[in-house]
Formats: sequence, C-alpha cells, structure tokens
Amino acid sequence: MTILAVALNPSVDVSSDAARVLPTRKVRTHNQRRHAGGGGVNVARVIAMLGGRPELLMMCGGETGALLLDALAGASIDVVTVKTAEPTRLAFMVYEEETGLEYRFVPDGPAVTSEEIEAAMDVVRAFKGEFLVLSGSLPREAPDYTYARMAAVAASAGVKVVLDTSGKPLLTTLKQAKVFLVKPSLSELETIAGKKLDERGIAETARHIVDEGWSDYVTVTLGRSGALLVGRDISLRLPAIHVPVRSAVGAGDSFLAGLVWKLMEGAPIEEAFRFGLAAGAAAAVTPGTELCHREDVFAIYEGRLGEPEKEPEALES
Repeated sequence: MTILAVALNPSVDVSSDAARVLPTRKVRTHNQRRHAGGGGVNVARVIAMLGGRPELLMMCGGETGALLLDALAGASIDVVTVKTAEPTRLAFMVYEEETGLEYRFVPDGPAVTSEEIEAAMDVVRAFKGEFLVLSGSLPREAPDYTYARMAAVAASAGVKVVLDTSGKPLLTTLKQAKVFLVKPSLSELETIAGKKLDERGIAETARHIVDEGWSDYVTVTLGRSGALLVGRDISLRLPAIHVPVRSAVGAGDSFLAGLVWKLMEGAPIEEAFRFGLAAGAAAAVTPGTELCHREDVFAIYEGRLGEPEKEPEALES
C-alpha cells in the first residue's frame, strides 16, 4: 500500500437539517445522513474517491464501531481495525436553514488501553508504503506522544509522515519526531506560537517550524483567507476559492487528502497544494458530512467551478 491513514479516534457522523434550533424545545430535523468520520477516516474516504486505494488503520468498538465499519463497506479502502473495549463515539451536526449556521456536537470518544495502542503501533511498524497520515484527535487515555512514536517508527523506515492534529499531541509530535508535512489551521498555528498571529506572524511561525527541522513543509489553512505553503525553498500563499458554501465539515480533511493524493500521483508540492485547495473548496459545496465529490474537485482545480477570492477577508481560525 502507498498510504496508511490513521484514525485512532474515529466517529459515526450523523447530520440533519432543521428550520431553526431552539433551546429546551423539541427540534424536529429532516434529511438525516450518516457517514464514517474522523480525520484519518475522512482522508481515506477522499483518497479512495479520487481513485486511490488507501489503507486505513482504525480503532473502533461496540455497536457504534459496527455502524462505522458498515458505513465504510463498499469503499475502495483496505481497513485494518484495532478493537476497543469502549464504543466508538457518535457525533451530530445540525444545519439551521433559517440562518445557514451549523451546530456541531463532537464527544471526546472512548478511553483506550495501552494494549490497544500497542496493537495500533504494530500496524504502523509493519507499514512499508510511501505516506503515513496521522490525522485527528487522540482518544482518551492515549498519551500525548502517541503520534510522535508512530511518526518516529515510520520515518525510520523511510515513510513520509503527514500530521494533522491539535493541542499537545501536535506540539509533542513536532518536537519529538521529524515529519514531512504538517497542516495546522490558524488556531493550531497560534497554539504552536503561543500567541495570536497576524499575517506576518503566520508566515514567520510557519518558517520557524521548517527552520527548526520539525517538518519539511507547513500548510496553514486559513478558511476564507485561503492557505499558505512554506518549505525550505518555497513560500506560496493562495487565496480561497469562492464557491457556494453548504457546510464546512471535512474541508480541512479534504484539503489534506487531495494534497497527499496528488503527491502520490507524482506531482510537485506546489501543484499538490493547489489541488488540495480545490478539494477543500469542493467539500464546502456538499451538505453535512458528505465530503467532496470527485467531479467537483476537478472542476474547481481546472477552473470550471468557483473562482479565487479577489480580496482575502480577515483571517479565521
């Protein structure tokens, strides 16, 4: 396998629509949808949709774990599971039709044991492909250095490690294990910097990560303000692509998956970055947790759908 996506804290994502969300009252919803979710799962789903055949390492358990596996049935994904004693989390999103706002409810997920973590480590040790994507939050009781251990094992075997997480696991992994590419949002980059960042601060912090040798490349996703790519010999800022937004769910995961898939196809990093931006925009076109559609990704990438924002708006986390 060329890519192994890791989802240690996946979810069953349920989304629906409501005319209006009100406190204490019974809110009637409609158009219910259910998808397999979580960072690594979403990355694998998008790469499979684009035509790849990823391997997915997923920790799951209980009745919701069975639902998760059922939601992935039929996808061109080779799923390797580590069974957990506690059940997989279930996340819920409601789109409010009157305002266009989304309400997202994301539980912290199951507690895992050291034995379950070691079983996942064994899968990473055995992987000999090109890319390891560590994406999403860690489950409860997993040490902050879990991703750092996986990254170190993979890098020592010549695997390119791609990191997309937040908080202490993000900082710990960057400081303890060299990665090929890290994809923080603005808020996650500010966590690394320890302060609020303006335009100059964003570029300087991304450059610092590269100069310190923590990551070969940094891609910072900035919502409606586009994205930034920084490497040893490159600094590229692209504006957001204007599309009719239905949902922001999965846009970052789609961006990362599109970028990695394009790299797998042999594209240079600049081209892969542009393709990732198109995939992220395509995810915004779809409702709920549906992620992007292949035809939308290529239409946006080829300029047949959407257009760059002429003036980037204020930076968003």
